[in-house]
Amino acid sequence: MENKTLVSLIHKYGSPLYVYDAEKIISQYNRITNAFSTVKNLKLNYAVKANSNINILKLFKKLKSGIDTVSIQEVQLGIKAGFSPENIIFTPNGVSLEEIEEVSKLGVQINIDNISILEQFGNKHPNIPVCVRINPHIMAGGNHKISVGHIDSKFGISVHQVPLIMRVVKNTGMHINGLHMHTGSDILDIDVFIAATEILFNTATEFKNLDFIDFGSGFKVPYKEGDISTNIEELGEKLSKRFNLFCKEYGKKLTLMFEPGKFLVSESGVFLANVNVVKQTTSNVFASVDSGFNHLIRPMMYDSYHHIHNISNPKGRERYYSVVGYICETDTFGSNRRISEIKEGDILCFNNAGAYCFSMASNYNSRYKPAEVLLYNGKDYLIRKQETFDDLLKNQVIINLN
Repeated sequence: MENKTLVSLIHKYGSPLYVYDAEKIISQYNRITNAFSTVKNLKLNYAVKANSNINILKLFKKLKSGIDTVSIQEVQLGIKAGFSPENIIFTPNGVSLEEIEEVSKLGVQINIDNISILEQFGNKHPNIPVCVRINPHIMAGGNHKISVGHIDSKFGISVHQVPLIMRVVKNTGMHINGLHMHTGSDILDIDVFIAATEILFNTATEFKNLDFIDFGSGFKVPYKEGDISTNIEELGEKLSKRFNLFCKEYGKKLTLMFEPGKFLVSESGVFLANVNVVKQTTSNVFASVDSGFNHLIRPMMYDSYHHIHNISNPKGRERYYSVVGYICETDTFGSNRRISEIKEGDILCFNNAGAYCFSMASNYNSRYKPAEVLLYNGKDYLIRKQETFDDLLKNQVIINLN
């Protein structure tokens, strides 16, 4: 991921461009497994929604990871990538009973997060084991849009409704084989996360035939120099000890699950874009690139920070720029950023572009989605072609209006 390499890739594959470093993905995966090495049964399920390119999925299969999915299409992608059904967990929100039933036919682990579907599914399929998603009523996460475990969240069944879950289980005779929670993304305070796990441990004592407990994820990665991130090693030490003790009390060696997405792939990716125009106004200097929130929406949607640097002139005199896109709305990637002097034609690099970037891209303004490249074992591989005009029309049905 050196500047020289990235410049050569954008010349080879075109601009804008996503580039992912397999080595970083592997190191992040190993970092979590090492942090929880004292847990006998540890299972990581990569969150497909973070980056669903099938080659990224194949890399995780090679690492012996499972996958966490939120749609039947992600399940199908996982199977296409070679994952066996038992290594796939389906954790949707607000989907129909029909979709859950279709997924269950594929043999994957079902995770249900509302009483209504739990009861309907249990009545029709009491012999299919089901995991239940619990809402612990814990506020965590770096942005309200990605805080999903609080009392007003649409996700999960309230921890205070456990007696109602037990009633459904008794009436249907269904088998609950797992408990799940996810408090939110960008977790900084380990103690808050540990407090949420205690709620799940207490809940787990109500269920006598569990096989696993899934603690979600949301581990924070650094976005800028000196940024705070989740201390995964400290969390591993504290939670492993508590989990092993709980298993002893429960009388069974359960599997400890996580479903990391951003933690595994965010830092692996960069987004490259060419500078179209450098525009001086009365109060600002804009560097406008050949992209916009159609390709990278996180700064506009979540106020997320992506470090931006000029890889065409990395040692130039630093000046202040607002980096913007070419969309016909305000699409600011970064305001008043200190960046090496930018000229038209330079290439800017956006860090932390491996998670929730391409996967949230669109064709807004009828722009093409960019190409994706994977660096693996010292070689670059095109893993998605840049779209063409034909792709924009592919599923449109042209009718005769005469």
